[in-house]
Amino acid sequence: MSNRHLARTLAMQTLFLWDFNDKKQKDFGKLIKEVFSNFAPSFDDNGFVADVINGVKKHLVEIDKYIIKYATEWPLDQITIVDRNILRIGVYELIFDNKIPARVAINEAIEIAKAFGGVSSGKFVNGVLGAIYAANKDIDERKESGARKKD
Repeated sequence: MSNRHLARTLAMQTLFLWDFNDKKQKDFGKLIKEVFSNFAPSFDDNGFVADVINGVKKHLVEIDKYIIKYATEWPLDQITIVDRNILRIGVYELIFDNKIPARVAINEAIEIAKAFGGVSSGKFVNGVLGAIYAANKDIDERKESGARKKD
Protein backbone atom coordinates (compact mmCIF):
# COMPACT_ATOMS: atom_id res chain seq x y z
CA MET A 1 0.00 0.00 0.00
CA SER A 2 1.42 3.36 -0.98
CA ASN A 3 1.94 6.09 1.59
CA ARG A 4 -0.69 8.37 0.02
CA HIS A 5 -3.21 5.53 -0.17
CA LEU A 6 -2.67 4.73 3.51
CA ALA A 7 -2.93 8.44 4.35
CA ARG A 8 -6.25 8.73 2.47
CA THR A 9 -7.49 5.67 4.35
CA LEU A 10 -6.56 7.30 7.65
CA ALA A 11 -8.26 10.54 6.54
CA MET A 12 -11.43 8.58 5.73
CA GLN A 13 -11.31 6.85 9.12
CA THR A 14 -10.91 10.21 10.85
CA LEU A 15 -13.84 11.73 8.96
CA PHE A 16 -15.85 8.58 9.69
CA LEU A 17 -15.29 9.00 13.44
CA TRP A 18 -16.24 12.66 13.26
CA ASP A 19 -19.39 11.99 11.21
CA PHE A 20 -20.38 8.89 13.25
CA ASN A 21 -20.29 11.01 16.42
CA ASP A 22 -22.69 13.57 14.91
CA LYS A 23 -19.86 15.98 14.06
CA LYS A 24 -19.58 16.94 17.73
CA GLN A 25 -15.79 16.68 17.85
CA LYS A 26 -14.32 19.96 16.67
CA ASP A 27 -10.68 19.10 17.40
CA PHE A 28 -9.62 17.21 14.29
CA GLY A 29 -6.04 17.12 15.56
CA LYS A 30 -7.16 14.93 18.44
CA LEU A 31 -9.14 12.65 16.10
CA ILE A 32 -6.18 12.34 13.71
CA LYS A 33 -3.87 11.39 16.61
CA GLU A 34 -6.40 8.81 17.80
CA VAL A 35 -6.69 7.24 14.34
CA PHE A 36 -2.90 7.20 13.89
CA SER A 37 -2.34 5.63 17.30
CA ASN A 38 -4.89 2.89 16.57
CA PHE A 39 -4.11 2.10 12.93
CA ALA A 40 -0.67 3.43 11.97
CA PRO A 41 1.33 4.44 15.04
CA SER A 42 4.71 4.69 13.31
CA PHE A 43 3.47 6.09 9.97
CA ASP A 44 4.79 9.52 8.95
CA ASP A 45 2.52 11.07 6.33
CA ASN A 46 4.27 14.46 6.34
CA GLY A 47 0.97 16.14 7.22
CA PHE A 48 -0.99 14.77 4.25
CA VAL A 49 -3.88 13.48 6.41
CA ALA A 50 -4.23 16.82 8.19
CA ASP A 51 -4.12 18.65 4.84
CA VAL A 52 -6.92 16.47 3.44
CA ILE A 53 -9.02 16.75 6.61
CA ASN A 54 -8.56 20.54 6.78
CA GLY A 55 -9.41 20.86 3.09
CA VAL A 56 -12.59 18.81 3.50
CA LYS A 57 -13.52 20.79 6.60
CA LYS A 58 -12.88 24.13 4.87
CA HIS A 59 -15.00 23.21 1.81
CA LEU A 60 -17.52 20.90 3.52
CA VAL A 61 -20.65 22.84 2.52
CA GLU A 62 -19.53 23.07 -1.12
CA ILE A 63 -18.42 19.42 -1.17
CA ASP A 64 -21.76 18.25 0.20
CA LYS A 65 -23.54 20.31 -2.47
CA TYR A 66 -21.60 18.42 -5.15
CA ILE A 67 -22.55 15.09 -3.57
CA ILE A 68 -26.22 16.08 -3.33
CA LYS A 69 -26.23 17.29 -6.93
CA TYR A 70 -24.54 14.24 -8.44
CA ALA A 71 -25.82 11.42 -6.18
CA THR A 72 -29.34 12.18 -7.34
CA GLU A 73 -30.97 9.00 -6.02
CA TRP A 74 -29.47 9.32 -2.55
CA PRO A 75 -30.14 12.02 0.05
CA LEU A 76 -26.87 12.86 1.80
CA ASP A 77 -28.02 11.49 5.16
CA GLN A 78 -28.96 8.15 3.55
CA ILE A 79 -25.52 7.54 2.06
CA THR A 80 -23.53 5.28 4.38
CA ILE A 81 -21.07 7.10 6.60
CA VAL A 82 -18.14 5.33 4.93
CA ASP A 83 -19.28 6.17 1.39
CA ARG A 84 -20.21 9.74 2.31
CA ASN A 85 -16.75 10.45 3.68
CA ILE A 86 -14.95 8.71 0.84
CA LEU A 87 -16.94 10.94 -1.50
CA ARG A 88 -16.01 14.00 0.56
CA ILE A 89 -12.33 13.22 0.17
CA GLY A 90 -12.79 12.40 -3.51
CA VAL A 91 -14.69 15.62 -4.24
CA TYR A 92 -12.16 17.65 -2.27
CA GLU A 93 -9.24 16.20 -4.23
CA LEU A 94 -11.10 16.37 -7.54
CA ILE A 95 -12.42 19.95 -7.28
CA PHE A 96 -10.44 21.82 -4.64
CA ASP A 97 -6.94 20.29 -4.45
CA ASN A 98 -4.96 21.33 -7.52
CA LYS A 99 -2.00 19.12 -6.58
CA ILE A 100 -3.89 15.84 -7.08
CA PRO A 101 -4.60 14.73 -10.66
CA ALA A 102 -8.30 14.08 -11.29
CA ARG A 103 -7.84 10.44 -12.26
CA VAL A 104 -5.80 9.79 -9.12
CA ALA A 105 -8.51 11.34 -6.93
CA ILE A 106 -11.19 9.19 -8.55
CA ASN A 107 -9.18 5.95 -8.57
CA GLU A 108 -8.06 6.33 -4.96
CA ALA A 109 -11.64 6.97 -3.81
CA ILE A 110 -12.87 3.89 -5.70
CA GLU A 111 -10.15 1.68 -4.18
CA ILE A 112 -10.91 2.88 -0.65
CA ALA A 113 -14.63 2.33 -1.26
CA LYS A 114 -13.97 -1.23 -2.43
CA ALA A 115 -11.88 -1.91 0.68
CA PHE A 116 -14.07 -0.28 3.32
CA GLY A 117 -17.54 0.12 1.84
CA GLY A 118 -20.28 -2.27 0.88
CA VAL A 119 -20.56 -4.52 -2.14
CA SER A 120 -21.57 -1.70 -4.52
CA SER A 121 -19.63 1.15 -2.89
CA GLY A 122 -16.89 1.19 -5.53
CA LYS A 123 -19.44 1.50 -8.33
CA PHE A 124 -21.39 4.16 -6.42
CA VAL A 125 -18.31 6.28 -5.73
CA ASN A 126 -17.15 5.84 -9.32
CA GLY A 127 -20.56 6.94 -10.61
CA VAL A 128 -20.74 10.08 -8.47
CA LEU A 129 -17.15 11.21 -8.99
CA GLY A 130 -17.28 10.28 -12.67
CA ALA A 131 -20.41 12.41 -13.12
CA ILE A 132 -18.73 15.35 -11.38
CA TYR A 133 -15.66 14.93 -13.59
CA ALA A 134 -17.77 14.69 -16.76
CA ALA A 135 -19.77 17.80 -15.83
CA ASN A 136 -16.62 19.80 -15.11
CA LYS A 137 -14.60 19.04 -18.23
CA ASP A 138 -12.08 21.74 -17.46
CA ILE A 139 -10.88 20.07 -14.24
CA ASP A 140 -7.63 18.85 -15.79
CA GLU A 141 -6.80 22.25 -17.28
CA ARG A 142 -7.60 24.00 -13.99
CA LYS A 143 -5.40 21.60 -12.07
CA GLU A 144 -2.53 22.25 -14.46
CA SER A 145 -2.98 26.01 -14.15
CA GLY A 146 -3.62 25.88 -10.39
CA ALA A 147 -7.00 27.64 -10.69
CA ARG A 148 -10.27 26.42 -9.17
CA LYS A 149 -13.71 26.66 -10.74
CA LYS A 150 -16.74 27.56 -8.68
CA ASP A 151 -19.74 25.45 -9.65
